[in-house]
Amino acid sequence: MALPALEQARAIERPTRDAMLQRAPSVSQFWNENTELFEKAWAEWETKTGNTATLDSSLYAPALREAIEQAWADPSKEAAVKDLWTEVFPGVYEAQFFDPEKLSVLRDYMSAVADADIPVRPPYGISLNRGGAMLDPRSEGYLAAPNFQAFYQNLMNAYMRPISRLLFPDVHGYDTQTFGFSIQWQPDKDASLRAHTDASSVTLNLNLNLPGEEFSGSGVRFFDHATRQISELTFAPGTALIHHGSVPHESMPITSGERSNFVLWLYGDHGQIPPQGAPHLDIDPQERWTVPTDPKDGFAPF
Repeated sequence: MALPALEQARAIERPTRDAMLQRAPSVSQFWNENTELFEKAWAEWETKTGNTATLDSSLYAPALREAIEQAWADPSKEAAVKDLWTEVFPGVYEAQFFDPEKLSVLRDYMSAVADADIPVRPPYGISLNRGGAMLDPRSEGYLAAPNFQAFYQNLMNAYMRPISRLLFPDVHGYDTQTFGFSIQWQPDKDASLRAHTDASSVTLNLNLNLPGEEFSGSGVRFFDHATRQISELTFAPGTALIHHGSVPHESMPITSGERSNFVLWLYGDHGQIPPQGAPHLDIDPQERWTVPTDPKDGFAPF
């Protein structure tokens, strides 16, 4: 008799760290050959081990949740969403995204994911981040737990995309595809990330640290070519930074504690992003508050 998928997934031999860092063909083969097994294992994990945390709209900051729900019901009231975002650097906006008092639900869930012993692919296109995971179904070895996927898809469709269209009108039409990963920054493991731009139309960086969960360092430094301005921004629990992927930025070294975050991207079909200097078209609010019907194209940036 075949073992349940959860037992099979936990017992399977995994690629080595070196193989993953070297992007060995066998690593991609491992994820692709076991996609169905791991998807079944995550579904079993949620139901058999009681990991059915309530990942829903109650996790969002009340002001943001109320404004978002109001705009979906009546797009003419979308200004209330935009008003919650403050420009903290040229082209970079900040807002309270998650409710700090509820954030422990999501963090506890992600901690349980890390302890599930089901293979999940770290975001080694950036670095081999040992505390991270790929979140989107387009990625090999993604976090396929059904409860999480429902939460993730709602975050991207109901929150990130219309917010992006409000703040950055040029991304409309270059926001049909989703991508995401989690990272955990630790001084003795994955401590920083050098200056770079993202292959996205828009990047949303969400801090998942809880109130009282202190860390030092690990700010995000932004660069503005036009003004030569440089600014290092820090995260409060549950806050978010959102910006065009083309804005250069880097994660500064973390020197103590840990920082956990989600990094979420939107871009167009097959990786298209808005051309530099693209005109800002006037979009009817009713059109802004829609979910694209374009099929997922399977393209993954890394």
